[in-house]
Amino acid sequence: MIVPTYYLSSSYKYIRNTYFSSPVIYKKIGEDAKQISSNSSKKPTLFFFVLGETARSQNYQLNGYPRPTNEYTSKQNVISFKDVASCGTATAVSVPCIFSALSREEYKESIAKHQDNAIDILKRAGVSLLWKENDSGDKGVADNITKTTLNREEINEFCNGNSCYDMALLENLDSDIKSMKGNRVIFIHLMGSHGPNYFKRYPDNQKKFAPDCQRNDVENCSSESIINSYDNTIHYTDFVISKLIEKLKGVSDQYNTGLLYLSDHGESLGENGVFLHGLPYSFAPIYQRRVPLMLWMSDDFVKTKNIDQACLKNEAQNSSISQDYIFHSLLGIMDVTTSAYKPELDLYKKCRTIRYKE
Repeated sequence: MIVPTYYLSSSYKYIRNTYFSSPVIYKKIGEDAKQISSNSSKKPTLFFFVLGETARSQNYQLNGYPRPTNEYTSKQNVISFKDVASCGTATAVSVPCIFSALSREEYKESIAKHQDNAIDILKRAGVSLLWKENDSGDKGVADNITKTTLNREEINEFCNGNSCYDMALLENLDSDIKSMKGNRVIFIHLMGSHGPNYFKRYPDNQKKFAPDCQRNDVENCSSESIINSYDNTIHYTDFVISKLIEKLKGVSDQYNTGLLYLSDHGESLGENGVFLHGLPYSFAPIYQRRVPLMLWMSDDFVKTKNIDQACLKNEAQNSSISQDYIFHSLLGIMDVTTSAYKPELDLYKKCRTIRYKE
């Protein structure tokens, strides 16, 4: 916003889109969507989709980083995908693109916001849905489902009147689950590693790496303290994800439970003098374009969904995927059939043998 040409380009876009563009007609896709039950399904599915913020894959212990940033999930039998490309380098692009049926190459905001996304199709198929928010909003992707947003003006264990730590998203989660019916997906949007004030994203008792950078103008901190602060955010996010997994384990007698964690985009931490994110994709450094993706599944989830975990672990280590897979993976893992679904873009599909009831 401080770039002088920002106001000129924004004015041009506003005038062009308001006065010189034809209105885009809304397009429904996946109108044939429906859920199909598995032969072995005796419990409903409860799936957490955890959407991270500004986490880069290169700082994940599970992906080869030498520091213990995954101290908690490394004990939870998660599967971590090593090479995952983001759709954009900023939340405003990546989040709508993640849930859109459009690929990164096809993606245009004007098209995506005028057609159904994965959440809309899941709702049409009868899946019970909830969005829980602690970041900068859902960017329109959850407009048609129930949403709750943390009240940052509260002062309590997790909120200080201005912001809330991500652990606050676990409050009321039990009652949220009980209020839903049938197969359930809860989308949990983290504040994660949102910069530049990384030090505000984790409590003091979760400060794993020190000294950390305690200021917003991170370029004036030492490289060591910037990385320490950022790694503390990754470490704290890992703690939150682990607690979400524990929550799922606690209700696994009632539900087939699973979790997918994915960040929207990465971050630059001063490499070649570049900080933060948001550079044009074509020349943005890889740190802004590679994101973590982790899966956790209960034993009954694996059995009911007929998932070969060894196969999935091999895929996670040796395949290159992108956020283009999320639209189709969500539909696939929730057993929603529709002509909009592409099995070749479902990260679970290659490792599933699906048997449905007639």
